[in-house]
Amino acid sequence: MPGRFSAVGMESTEVSNLSKFNHHSRQERFGALLGERGIDLAFFPVSGDLEYLTGFPRKVASFGNIEHAHAWLLGGLIAPGKDPLFLVNQGYASFNLPQGVEGDVVYVKNLDDSVNMFQEAIGRFGNLGTVGISARTWGTTAIQIMEAAADARLVDVSDMLGQMRRIKEPIELEAMTTASRICDAVMKEVTPLVAEGAMEIAIAGEVDRLMQVHGGRTPSFDTGVWAMGPGSGRDATKRTSMDPLPSAVGVSFDFGTVVDGYCSDFGRTIHIGEPDGRYVDAYNTVIAAQEAGRKAATPGTSAADVHSAVVSVIDEAGYGEWFRHRTGHCIGLDTHEKPFISEEDQTLLEAGMTFTIEPSIFWPGTVGVRVEDLFVCAENGAESLNDYPHEMVVV
Repeated sequence: MPGRFSAVGMESTEVSNLSKFNHHSRQERFGALLGERGIDLAFFPVSGDLEYLTGFPRKVASFGNIEHAHAWLLGGLIAPGKDPLFLVNQGYASFNLPQGVEGDVVYVKNLDDSVNMFQEAIGRFGNLGTVGISARTWGTTAIQIMEAAADARLVDVSDMLGQMRRIKEPIELEAMTTASRICDAVMKEVTPLVAEGAMEIAIAGEVDRLMQVHGGRTPSFDTGVWAMGPGSGRDATKRTSMDPLPSAVGVSFDFGTVVDGYCSDFGRTIHIGEPDGRYVDAYNTVIAAQEAGRKAATPGTSAADVHSAVVSVIDEAGYGEWFRHRTGHCIGLDTHEKPFISEEDQTLLEAGMTFTIEPSIFWPGTVGVRVEDLFVCAENGAESLNDYPHEMVVV
C-alpha cells in the first residue's frame, strides 16, 4: 500500500484523503486515453496538469525561475492501470511540501545521483515504446527520458489531457464560482478608493489584500489598475503605476484569485467624474459586445465564431481599431487554458467549458474601457459565474 512521503523522508502506512477532487477517477480516464493511443507512460512536471491528475500541490508562482538541486526531475510518472510515481527533490520538498505527498515517491536528496535514480524510476515501467510529456516539461527532463528509454519515442500529451481538463466537473465549477464571487466582493469594496489623487499601485495592493481576506490563496496573475482617457497617452500595456489618478478618466481593473487551485479572472472600468459622450458610447459598446459573445457561446459553436460575434458589435460602433486582443480564453487550474476565444481557434465549444469574455476599447488619449466575466458554456448561451452588475459606475 502506498504511504505518505514527508519532507524529512519519513514514511507512514496510513493514507488520508487530502483532496475533495476524485483524482483516481481522472487517472483511470487518462490512463484509458494513453492505452488507446499506445502510450506506455507519461511524465508531468509540477503543473496544473499534475495537480489535476493527482492533487500534487503547486507553489505560488514567482517572477523568474526558483529552483534547487535536481529540480529537472520534479514531477510525476503516470502509466495505464498503475498508481502515479512521484519524483521529488529535497529542496522542493523542504519548502513546499510540509504535509508530504500521498503515494509512491522517489525522494532525491541533494547528494544523490539524480540521473541514476531517475533512470531506475523509468525502468520500473518496463520496456517503453512511447512516452508522453506535457508541453511544459523541461528540456533536460525530456533528454533524460530519452536516455532512460532509448528505444521510446516522445509525444506531446498536452492536448489529450486538455480535452479532459476543459470540461469542468460540478466541484470544479463550485471552486471557480467561489473565486469569481471573491472578485465581485473585492470590486465592490475597492470602488470607494477610486478617486482623483489616489495611487494606482495602492489600489492594486488593496485588491490583492482583500482577495486573500475573502479566502483567495493568491492572485491568479498580476493585478492591473490603470487610467486612460482624454489628454493622456497611457495605454493598457502599462498595467499599474505610481502616478496619482487624474480626473475625467476611466480606471480599468483586471484581477483574479485562486480557490482550491482554480482561477478566476475579472474586470470592470470605473469613471472619475462625469463621463463625456465618447466614454458613455464606448462603455455601452463593450457591454453589448460581451452580451453578444455570451449569447453566441453555445455548445457546437466555434470559439472563433464567439470572437466574431464580439468583434462585430465593436466594429459596427466604429471602434474596431481599438479592440486589439482576443475575446477571451478558457480557464481553470491555469489562468489561460485552451481553447482560446480567438479568431484562429476553430475548437467547438462544449457544455461545461469555462472561459472569459473580455472585450475592450483601448484608445490612447481618448478612452479606455473593459469588462470581463467568467462564463460556463450552456445550451441557451453562456452562464456567468460572476454576479457583479454591468451598469456604468461614476465616482
